[in-house]
Amino acid sequence: MWWMLLLMSVSAVSGHNASQGKEEESGDELLLCRSCGYEVAVSRDLKFVASPLALAQRNDTLIGERRVPVQLFQNPQGLRFQVLTFKRAAVHKHWPADDQVSWFPGYSWTVATCPRCHSHLGWSFQPNIWPQHVTDKEFEESEETFVALIIDRLLQENFAATLLMVPKSYQQ
Repeated sequence: MWWMLLLMSVSAVSGHNASQGKEEESGDELLLCRSCGYEVAVSRDLKFVASPLALAQRNDTLIGERRVPVQLFQNPQGLRFQVLTFKRAAVHKHWPADDQVSWFPGYSWTVATCPRCHSHLGWSFQPNIWPQHVTDKEFEESEETFVALIIDRLLQENFAATLLMVPKSYQQ
């Protein structure tokens, strides 16, 4: 019986490594909701949108070996958020969009949550001149829209995979 468990764990580990290799070849890394593991964004969808209202900006090695621009913002309640901006992300957008207190001048925002667990992951931004409600298709297809995701609410898939432990008795 124990050899069957060993065989299953070895095949699961080697299967994971094969999929990880494909992911590294394409240069894409999945970003997951830290609360539930839902696949929220892909690294190829990063889109830096600079804001003059950012308290700080830095380049950081966050996604694999890639350096990405991170911006720090503060909301009116004094809470601070470090965000990455993406062309698109698999989030639920809570319409209507609001143009008050936007971190990106000329854009309206709406709260973006995880479709599975409803955790707050960030905000979706669209031009102020757009209607307050738009379809997901209109949002996704536009070059003028973007999503700002909070770094602390995300988990890299490659990092999450390292959290799985193989019992010592199964290791060679």
